[in-house]
Amino acid sequence: MDYKMIVLDLDDTLLRDDHTISIRTKEALMNAQKNGVKVVLASGRPTFGMKHIAKELALDEFGSFILSFNGGKIINCRTNEEMFSSTLTPESIHQLFSISRREGVFIHTYVGEEIITEDANPYTTIESELTGLPIKLVNSFVKEINEPVVKALMVDHPDKLKIVEEKLQKELDDFSIMRSKPFFLEFTEKGVTKGTSLDQLIKICQIKREEVIAIGDSYNDLSMIEFAGLGVAMGNAPDDIKEVANFVTDTNMNDGVAKVVENFILSKKLTV
Repeated sequence: MDYKMIVLDLDDTLLRDDHTISIRTKEALMNAQKNGVKVVLASGRPTFGMKHIAKELALDEFGSFILSFNGGKIINCRTNEEMFSSTLTPESIHQLFSISRREGVFIHTYVGEEIITEDANPYTTIESELTGLPIKLVNSFVKEINEPVVKALMVDHPDKLKIVEEKLQKELDDFSIMRSKPFFLEFTEKGVTKGTSLDQLIKICQIKREEVIAIGDSYNDLSMIEFAGLGVAMGNAPDDIKEVANFVTDTNMNDGVAKVVENFILSKKLTV
């Protein structure tokens, strides 16, 4: 199969634990793009928190794409055009805030290029460090959110958040709910996932799903791993994600992405 697009999660997939791209992985992705393959960054991160990585991989030069906010936005890196945008109403965000208070977990969202929360907490701090967005502490989360936003996150200790997720998956029918990290529970508009946005993108690009590779490590990557012609799980992914994937590569610390590109796109020779 001649693959025409490779879709990459960022944290714990493309990026090493220090949030950098290895030399081998960068070279492989640059060579793939020189051979006409579109490289798509697909993350739960806001667009701002992905642009420096897109720049490092020269996605603007090669006309590649960003799927940010778990598919809530599609950005053409060459033109900076917003090709798709999904939002949640202020009323929906207010509902999620009330539920977060009921369940005793923290919540934050994004307005402009700031993270909005009422409560300082270590998990929102992690989000700020990952995305480069500053945290704005507000007196009233509800009063602050008076326009549509792309997504919200409930954040807390993984054990606590797992119980909340199981409960809300049954209770709430108006959101897509997914875990991006053990301590991040994300909410987007119902039906919006990395997989559904990828479906929209390949139709625009006139690429078949069989010609797409998608690589990820977490539960918010499942939809695109299942959608792609070749769905790949990282070696550091949980076992249940590996079971869904067509192929399991090495870990993010051992050039797992590079090995997929070399194997299935460049040399077609197994290098793992």
